[in-house]
Amino acid sequence: MPLFINRDQIFAHQVHLLEHKLRSKEERLLELETENAILHLRLAECLGKLHVGHEKNTKALDHHQHQRNSENITQSVLTKLLSEVQALKQDLSEVFAIYVNFANELEVQSKQLLKKVEEANSALKDYKGDEVQDLQARVEALERTLEEEKERCRAERQRRKELHNILVELRGNIRVHCRVRPVLPFDYIQFPESGPAPSEEVVYAISDDTVVVNSSKTGMPVQNKIFEFERVHGPDDTQDAVFEDVKPLLTSLLDGYNVCIMAYGQTGSGKTHTMIGSQPLEEHSATMQESQQGIIPKAAAELFRLISEQPAESHTVDVSVMEVYNNEVFDLLARDEQGNAVSKHRDVISTSSGTSQVTSLTSEPVFSASEVMHIVSGVLKLRAHRNTLIHTDSSRSHLIVTLTLSSKSPNALALARRLQSAKKDMQRCSQRAWWSPRCHRANPAAQNSPDKLFRSPSTSPRLSPSHSPCPSPRQTISPTPFRTKLQLVDLAGSECVGVSGVSGAALWEVSCINRSLSALSDVLGALAEHRPHVPYRNSKLTHLLQDAIGGDAKLLVMLCVSPTQRFITESLQSLGFGTRARQVHKLPPHRRNNTLKDK
Repeated sequence: MPLFINRDQIFAHQVHLLEHKLRSKEERLLELETENAILHLRLAECLGKLHVGHEKNTKALDHHQHQRNSENITQSVLTKLLSEVQALKQDLSEVFAIYVNFANELEVQSKQLLKKVEEANSALKDYKGDEVQDLQARVEALERTLEEEKERCRAERQRRKELHNILVELRGNIRVHCRVRPVLPFDYIQFPESGPAPSEEVVYAISDDTVVVNSSKTGMPVQNKIFEFERVHGPDDTQDAVFEDVKPLLTSLLDGYNVCIMAYGQTGSGKTHTMIGSQPLEEHSATMQESQQGIIPKAAAELFRLISEQPAESHTVDVSVMEVYNNEVFDLLARDEQGNAVSKHRDVISTSSGTSQVTSLTSEPVFSASEVMHIVSGVLKLRAHRNTLIHTDSSRSHLIVTLTLSSKSPNALALARRLQSAKKDMQRCSQRAWWSPRCHRANPAAQNSPDKLFRSPSTSPRLSPSHSPCPSPRQTISPTPFRTKLQLVDLAGSECVGVSGVSGAALWEVSCINRSLSALSDVLGALAEHRPHVPYRNSKLTHLLQDAIGGDAKLLVMLCVSPTQRFITESLQSLGFGTRARQVHKLPPHRRNNTLKDK
């Protein structure tokens, strides 16, 4: 039987084998591609390493080059420094040589001087002994004379204080000065309802103490009135001339008296110019010209000048600023919670000693006149102002600036000197009763035993002011500090409602101002008539100024008047007020105890 061969099976088998070989080739191709990719990666890594190495080599070469450059620069700098050091050594050698020469010369001169001193000593020894003793005696005599002159100077200084206070008391504890301002541009301003303003002058300062009013109205006879005051300043008098007559009162302040200076007059008569000055508020500073300063800055400067003549740290000064507006007292130095300056209401009370005191009043320590004016000018904007027919910025309140002077206890040496001075004065008063009018009030028992002043305060009673011989605020020996006050007052305008031209709510302001000024006039009238009751409490103004008006305080009223016919009524009213104030003659003052306890 013939063998049968299936060709399809053979072809299929060969196809299968070829497919198997194809798959094997493809797998091998994949392996080769994978190896190729791996080789490419290795080649890239080698190239990267080769590039990094090249950069490192480049940087190393650059760094090496930089180091070589730095070394070259350093070497050149060191070479230059070496040359400079060598030059410096040469200079030092020259200086040392000069020093050696100077030392040699100084040694030679010292030997020469020592030789001359020895010769002088030997020559002095050759002088006669009695001549040297005579020279020593003359020196001792001169030293004793110097000590005697010092003691005499201290005694004269104490006597000057006594005589100064006597002079002020003889002139009157209440003094009245008058200042007539010049004609100003607003004197020509017309009233809306009365036509042209009469601007002719009718008030004249004819002498240092006399004012003449020559008033003439249409259809009325000419009236000539004469007013006399302690001092009258004309339109040409400067601020310095005005203060020159005020200055003596500040000495009384250091001698233990309260002092008050107030400016009285209508709006526009020059009160604020007299008391503060003519500069605007923002220009009140240390650079303000002294010729433009008013009484307040000049009084502060004079007070600190007088304090500078006293022993160091013996006095301190505090300042407070108040205003009396609508019969209420406001503290202008008060602060709110944010520290801003505000005006706060305060109450005035009477203490057990009969003095007035403002509760919770803010005061600040000051050490110079510039500090005082900085504080005052900083709070003046809080003062009540209003536009009137007379002035565009009229003050509607009474401004009171108070400088409180606290005197500390004297040291032991000063206390001993004052005790010795007091003993000598007592002996002098007992022998020469005419030395002071106040000596007639001396206690005879105290005159016969002046050593009582040297007793201990715990074993001997304190002499009352009315029984102390030749009493003086500075002679009252007290171990505790005492206080005196300088009150500087710029009163509100004294014009009537018709002249100010205000209406509505402003009428109440004018009413309160006029009532407070009327109360001030009533107090002065009661003092002039020696009434048993003085109505200080009729107004917050008089109650606040009770210490400055009554007792042994020194009060100066500065009348400010306008010279023109337009304001003749207000000028006559101010001059009449000053005349009534001059009539106040106080009884001989009993010196108060200077020890004022803090309330």
